[in-house]
Amino acid sequence: MRLHRLTITAFGPFATTQTVDFDALSTAGLFLLHGPTGAGKTSVLDAVCYALYGAVPGARQSPGAPLRSDHASSGTATEVALELTVGGRRFEITRRPAQQRPKKRAKAKGFTMEKAQSLLREYDAERAEWRALSRSHQEIGEEIGQLLGMSREQFCQVVLLPQGDFARFLRADAEARGKLLGTLFDTRRFAAVEERLAELRRAAEHRVRAGDDRLLGVAQRIAQAADGSSAPSPPERRPGDAGLAQAVLEWAAVARSTAQERADIAESALTAAESRRADARRELDSVHELARLQRRFADTRLRAEALEARRAERDRGQALLERAHKAELVAPALALREEAEEAHREACDEYDRTRALLPADLAEAGAEQLASLERAMRQELGALDAARRAELRSAEITEERAELDRQARADEEILQDAAGWLAGWESERRALRDRIEAAQEAATRAEQLAGQLEPARQRLEAAVRRDSLEAAADDAERRLRRVRDHANIAHESWLELRERRLRGMAAELSARLVDGEPCAVCGSAAHPEPARAADGQVEPAAEEAALTAYQRAAKARDTAEREHVALVERYAAAREAAGGAGVGVSVGVGSGSGVAELTSFARELEREYTEVHRLAAGTHAAREALDRAEREHEKRLAARQQAERRVAARTSRREALDREQGALRAELSRARGDAESVAERAAQLERRAHWLAEAAEAVRAVDTTALQLKEAHGRLASAAFRAGFDTPQAAAAALLTDRDRRELQYRLDEFQAEAAAVADRLAEPDARAAAERPPAGTAAAQDAHDRAERALRDASATAVAARDRRAELGRLSRLAETEVRALGPVREEYDRVACLAGLTAGTSADNERRMRLESYVLAARLEQVAAAATVRLQRMSSGRYALVHSDARAGGLRRSGLGLQVVDAWTGSARDTATLSGGETFFASLALALGLADVVTDEAGGVRLDTLFIDEGFGSLDDQTLDEVLDVLDALRERDRSVGIVSHVADLRRRIPTQLEIVKERHGSAVRQRAAGEPEA
Repeated sequence: MRLHRLTITAFGPFATTQTVDFDALSTAGLFLLHGPTGAGKTSVLDAVCYALYGAVPGARQSPGAPLRSDHASSGTATEVALELTVGGRRFEITRRPAQQRPKKRAKAKGFTMEKAQSLLREYDAERAEWRALSRSHQEIGEEIGQLLGMSREQFCQVVLLPQGDFARFLRADAEARGKLLGTLFDTRRFAAVEERLAELRRAAEHRVRAGDDRLLGVAQRIAQAADGSSAPSPPERRPGDAGLAQAVLEWAAVARSTAQERADIAESALTAAESRRADARRELDSVHELARLQRRFADTRLRAEALEARRAERDRGQALLERAHKAELVAPALALREEAEEAHREACDEYDRTRALLPADLAEAGAEQLASLERAMRQELGALDAARRAELRSAEITEERAELDRQARADEEILQDAAGWLAGWESERRALRDRIEAAQEAATRAEQLAGQLEPARQRLEAAVRRDSLEAAADDAERRLRRVRDHANIAHESWLELRERRLRGMAAELSARLVDGEPCAVCGSAAHPEPARAADGQVEPAAEEAALTAYQRAAKARDTAEREHVALVERYAAAREAAGGAGVGVSVGVGSGSGVAELTSFARELEREYTEVHRLAAGTHAAREALDRAEREHEKRLAARQQAERRVAARTSRREALDREQGALRAELSRARGDAESVAERAAQLERRAHWLAEAAEAVRAVDTTALQLKEAHGRLASAAFRAGFDTPQAAAAALLTDRDRRELQYRLDEFQAEAAAVADRLAEPDARAAAERPPAGTAAAQDAHDRAERALRDASATAVAARDRRAELGRLSRLAETEVRALGPVREEYDRVACLAGLTAGTSADNERRMRLESYVLAARLEQVAAAATVRLQRMSSGRYALVHSDARAGGLRRSGLGLQVVDAWTGSARDTATLSGGETFFASLALALGLADVVTDEAGGVRLDTLFIDEGFGSLDDQTLDEVLDVLDALRERDRSVGIVSHVADLRRRIPTQLEIVKERHGSAVRQRAAGEPEA
């Protein structure tokens, strides 16, 4: 990689465009980059890094360090452009960071944020022109990363060699060296392996602890299931302890054996209690049986005495039952007589009722006479059928005439209504047509007003916003003037303090000098005449406070500017909108009208629009009303014509009905006789015929039932005599109802069964023998049985608890064995992973040098770096010193594997790099940096680095050593390299004629180049 040209605009301390021609500087191979403190030497290197990677080196990449120059004018954009050659291809990279710029519109005020921009171009030698490749930040970053083969951190360490960092690297311990080497050689994959193994170890440890927790949980359950008074105490172990599983299993076995012994003892006690309870039960049953037999014999004697008391009553019942059995032989004759008496009574009642309906001359008539009169009336009733039909027809004619009269009246009303409605038809039609025309005109007017109404509302809203924003814009402008004045005062105060501090910078630097330690400016360990602080010396904290105050004021100024510009833009937009540019709105109001005038105008438009819209909405209703009226007109005409035709037809029909009804009335007058109607005459005849029929039937029924009653009396007297009764009344009195007979028979059977049962019981030998013995002692037997029962329950509960405890401990022991078997592979995996994790992390006893895996890989890289650095270090030290890698184990708990030692050829011994003097440390660290650059370059794919920068440290060298170091750097030109040295040492300006000077000025720094042979400015 070779740099050709760097162009910087408004970047860091550079307010204007500055150009660095690296081609001119590289002709001499070695050039000096110098300038006063704070001028911007490091900013040149930052610009190179920003152009390549879009960011400055990590130490200076922070939100509080903006890239844009505070000295640049608002119209100058911050931009960095770099031309370089990589891999035989020439590129130009142009980058602009995100920054604020003035708004481009002429009337717009304030600033707007412009996004970051990038451009990558490649020079086409054949066409002699630049060709754009990409404008994407991501694509440009990937392309540059592939071309250089280095990250930003690697580039800053390899190309921009920071001597102070490598001096610290030279003296650092293994951990600090590992961090730097890890960023350069990207050993994150090995660190990831360490972390992955550590994660696996933690996960395996978690699983082991979880398994131990489960096992201890089972042990706790075993302790709860076991009897605490006799079982051994659980093992005092914690999750993860070695031997936990075996201890739990042994303790569970002891607890299980103890429970088995106690269960056997409880079973023996239960067997003895059951035997005692059985003996008590048999004795209690024997006593209860004796008491039962004694009670049974006593109850039987009482029942026998009760039977003797009821024997007379039983004999009376037996006699009643036998007499009732004889009376049942007479019962059919009694029932027959009662039926005959009832039938004769009913026949007599019916005869009396029918005789009351007949005329007096027929009260004593016989059945045959009454039947003959009924037949005569039936014949006369049949002759009235023709008269009935004539009467029905006459009624129908009357109803039809009434219907014709009703229809005539309805048609008359229709004709009168139609005549009245048709008389006003023409005026109604004209009124409806006028209504339609008025609605159509209102619709046209509503469309016109709708086009004017919305613009008027918009102008009113804009006028309201205009008035409110005008006051807000005035307030924002006054606030902006205040914060601008405050920012300007803060800026001047900061610049003044900064200038005063720069004038006393020598005293500030001298205050940090420590005897025996190298100067940060010249590198010398001797400080013969350090500068003294003058009165009023500005402290760094004061400058920082002033800078912070200025930054806060500048931020408040930018915020106020943005707010003011936003309000002005909104006010201008509202004023323009309130000017009335809309179509049709300017009628009646001017462009500068106030809110009140616009409000009045808008309300008038709304009122008129509402009125005409209401009228226009009736267009459809008016058309429908006209259509309905025309349909009604046609309907009225048709109804009038139909009514006139119906009137003519009814007149002819009425005349025919009158003739037919006259003939029917003459026929009905003959058939009715003295009745009001034929139907009434027929009803009279029907009633009389029915009365005669009922009377004849009643006469015949009385004669028949009288004969049947006489026969029933004879049969009853004969049946009573045969059954042994003196009279039929005596037989009737001896009869019992079915219910009474069943009850009496039940009482007799019950007495007989009770007598047999008492006789059987009195004959039982067991009951008789028990009655002769003393009374049974049930209370003592029951008490003995209860005591045996309680003892059995207690023994049973104890045995059940012992069996349950034995079963539960067996189950939990098997569960513990299962957990131990499941935990075995998990613990084996943990042991294997923990061994690997400890080995790679350097904490294992097997790792004798306590080297991490990443440190082991970095140690190989460090060997390469030390070998490459030794080549230059021997030349700088006239063959005295060489750097070697040491993997000796560090003391205590510190890691090893990344040690560095310097071998002194004069003494033949190796010693620690911290023992080097200031000058020796400088050229050793320079050799180390160059060696590291070579190794990183090879690691990056062999990309050639033709431009290098070395930062400070040359002031600590004597003249001879400085010559040797410059000879080594000058030898880099043999590989066609150019080296830029960043230093304050004045002697270097004489030794290195090609120079790049950074001049610090009040309004921004500037760049000056001087080639070999040119006088200093």
